[in-house]
Amino acid sequence: MEQPAHEDAAAAHKYLVVRDHLVALVAQQLRVGDAIPSERALCQEFGLSRMTVRQAVDALVTEGVLVREHGRGTFVAPQRMDFEMRLTTFGEEMRRRGMEPTTAVLAAQAVAATPDVAAALEVEPKDRVHYLYRVRSADGAPMCIEQVWVPAALAPDLFDDGPPASMYDALRARGLAPEWGEDTLSADEATDTEASLLGLGDARAVLRAARRTYAETGAVMYSRACYRADRYSVWVPLRAPRPSLVPRRRADAAADPPPAAPHPTDPTARPLPAGAGARGERP
Repeated sequence: MEQPAHEDAAAAHKYLVVRDHLVALVAQQLRVGDAIPSERALCQEFGLSRMTVRQAVDALVTEGVLVREHGRGTFVAPQRMDFEMRLTTFGEEMRRRGMEPTTAVLAAQAVAATPDVAAALEVEPKDRVHYLYRVRSADGAPMCIEQVWVPAALAPDLFDDGPPASMYDALRARGLAPEWGEDTLSADEATDTEASLLGLGDARAVLRAARRTYAETGAVMYSRACYRADRYSVWVPLRAPRPSLVPRRRADAAADPPPAAPHPTDPTARPLPAGAGARGERP
């Protein structure tokens, strides 16, 4: 027998009352790491079943507002950062949120480019590249692990005074200002090393981002980052479709006039492929 619609609405309303109460507690009274009232206490306060209370708590755990710790209880979770695809540095993003960024450098040296790094930077395999491996933190909490590669030929002195605090600022100082880039995002599970560096517990989910950064002259930096999934959510602005982007590095080719369309009476003319001259490419 189906439950009447008004009873469904009443159940939903009860669940929302508990959820809104917990959200208000988190916003006005509790701090990160504080425990929320127990399910039993919430049941008594609102006169609801444990199932309804648990539904409200589960929803806030899913949203990242609360976090469960096995055998201990449910606590206020750290605020999640929006991972917005913008050409900014980790330090700039953290300061924008009122947090203090710090860095622990694990390696900074010149190495031979592996085939995948060489392809991303458009150099030859085994060409020398600057390699930077570091852990980035905000307000003392590890947030992500970064690996960065820059062609040594573009900036031979990049590490002469030690690894720069901001790679983008270092590139700008050498006339290689980043102008555009592309990110590839994927969900994954942290390795044992990554979990240790990021201070992860049982939750091993991470967000991986591979970025190619371009200056006016071409690719200047390739990076891979591993972010804590419990501290980030992806924010993607949407817009109506536009013509495909043609990178500046192909400007010389774009400056050449497109081949003239053959005259319809030319007996030697062959039709151009569909879309020829109208397609743009991203590397």
